[in-house]
Amino acid sequence: MEARNWAPRRRPHPPGSMMLTFVSLLSCLLGASEAKVYSRCELARVLQEFGLEGYRGYSLADWVCLAYFTSGFNTAAVDHEADGSANNGIFQINSRKWCNNFDLKAPNLCHMYCTDLLKPNLRDTVICAMKIAQGPHGLATWEAWRHHCQGKNLNDWVDGCDL
Repeated sequence: MEARNWAPRRRPHPPGSMMLTFVSLLSCLLGASEAKVYSRCELARVLQEFGLEGYRGYSLADWVCLAYFTSGFNTAAVDHEADGSANNGIFQINSRKWCNNFDLKAPNLCHMYCTDLLKPNLRDTVICAMKIAQGPHGLATWEAWRHHCQGKNLNDWVDGCDL
């Protein structure tokens, strides 16, 4: 009796599967290349252009301080929480309440996808952050702002930025 080889047969890849894998990998790399880490003054200028100086009584320095301590000025920062939600973007806006992370049960109070908060163009991020700041706690909604920025002299955050 002849011994049979029980090793699995190698099947050729279906047509196009290698191309699909390549395109998927490329899209991940391109998405990552859209990330931007702002410098302190560059961010201050952008936030000033969006009208955050004095918004709801907060200085531009408050916003820059918040961005530093939440994301290190990185637009693509994502931090996953134990409850399954994620903090997104330069202000680490949480998906549990503020943006849609493809969870249909989440409130999405900013009416945007969480991935919109990861773009180098801060328009959507600023719109959502302004909405959060309108709430009863203002910037104190962010633990990082309460611990690192609230009640402190923040002049250094915008000094020398030619605003």
